[in-house]
Amino acid sequence: MNKNLSWQWMLFGGTLLLLLAFGGCQGADSSKDQKALAATTRSVPVGVASAVVQDMPVYLTGLGSVTAYNTVSLKSRVDGQLLQVNFREGQQINKGALLVLIDPRPYQVQLESAEAQLFKDQASLRDAQLNYQRYKDLLQQSGAMSQQQVDTQKSTADQFEGAVRTDQAAIDNAKLQIEYCHITAPVSGRIGLRLVDAGNIVHAADTNPMLVITQLQPISVIFTLPQDSLPSVVKRMRQGTLKVDAYDRDDKTKLAAGTLLTIDNQIDQTTGTVRLKSTFDNKDGVLFPNQFVNIHLLLDVRKNSTIVPSVAVQRGPQGNFVYVVKSDKTVEARPVTVALTQSNQSAIDSGLQVGELVVTDGQDKLQNGAKVETRAPSGNRSASQSATPGTTAPTS
Repeated sequence: MNKNLSWQWMLFGGTLLLLLAFGGCQGADSSKDQKALAATTRSVPVGVASAVVQDMPVYLTGLGSVTAYNTVSLKSRVDGQLLQVNFREGQQINKGALLVLIDPRPYQVQLESAEAQLFKDQASLRDAQLNYQRYKDLLQQSGAMSQQQVDTQKSTADQFEGAVRTDQAAIDNAKLQIEYCHITAPVSGRIGLRLVDAGNIVHAADTNPMLVITQLQPISVIFTLPQDSLPSVVKRMRQGTLKVDAYDRDDKTKLAAGTLLTIDNQIDQTTGTVRLKSTFDNKDGVLFPNQFVNIHLLLDVRKNSTIVPSVAVQRGPQGNFVYVVKSDKTVEARPVTVALTQSNQSAIDSGLQVGELVVTDGQDKLQNGAKVETRAPSGNRSASQSATPGTTAPTS
C-alpha cells in the first residue's frame, strides 16, 4: 500500500514538472514573437538621394606618362674654350636666347685670312679678264693675236674666277664657325642641370651634351587604352577633337585639361593595348616630364540620363535593384537596368522615375516593405551633387 502511494506521488510530480517546462517554453516563444513583431514595425534610419536628370559623361581611363613636347640636347659643333655660360640651372628660357659662347677668335682669324685671299684673287681675276678682252679685240681687229692665245687667256680668267669662288666659300665657312660659337636656344623650355662649366675645352666630337632643354609649354602625355576601345575612339575623333583630363596618381585631383592629339599606328600585341598622345597647355607647370598620371578621355555624353549614386544600386540573384522609399515611408525593392556606371554615378535605363528617393545607406538592414526613417546619407550626396570634379559635362 505504501509502495503504490509513493509511486503515484512520483508520477504526479513528474507530470507537474513537464507542464511547468512546457509553459516556460511557450512563454519564451511568445516573447520572441513579440520582439520580432516589434522589430518589423520599428523604423530603420537610412540615407537617401533623389534620382535626377542630367548629362552623363562617358570616360575612358588609362595610365599615362608625361613627356616633354620637345627635348633638345645641345652639343658643340666646333672645338674651343667656353667663355660664357649664360644660363642658370632650371631656368625657363625663350627661343633664340644666347646660352653658351665658345671662344670665336680662332675662327675670326680664319675669316680675315679668307677675306684677304679673296681680295688677292679678285685682283688677279680682274687682270685676267682685262687681258682676255684685249686679246680678243686684237684678234678681231688686226689678227695680231692667235685664237689659241685668246682661248688660253680665257682659261686663265676662268681659273681665277674659280679661286674667287673658293675664297668666298672659305669666308662663308669661317662665318658659320663663328656662328656655331654662339649657341642659342632652338626652342623655348626649361634648362636642366648644367653639364659643363665655363673655362673648359669642348669638342665637336664630345658624346655628352652641354645642357638639355625640355619644352614644357605645351607638354604631352602618352597613355594606353585597351584595343577594344580603339574603334569608338577613332569614330569620335572623326567627329571632332576629344577632351582629355589628367589626374594625379590617386586619381582624385584633376591636374590639367587638354586634347587628344593622335593615336599610335600599331597595337602592342604583348599587352593588347594601343598608345595615344595628348597635349596640354601646362601654363601653371603642374605637369613634369616622366610624371605618372591617370588620364580620363571624354568619349561621349549621354544626354538627359536618370542618375543615382552608384551606392544605391544593389546586386541580387535576380539582377540589379534599388530600394525606393514610398510615400508611406516604406521601401520597395525595385529591379532596375543600369546603362552605365561612371565614377560614383549610375545611369538608370529603366525601373526608376525621376524624383524618386532611393536608399544610399543602410540597405543591409532592409527588406521589402520595411519602414524607414530618412536622414542625410553618410559620406554620400544626392546624385546631382555626387560627381567628382571633372566627371560631369555641362548640360546643353
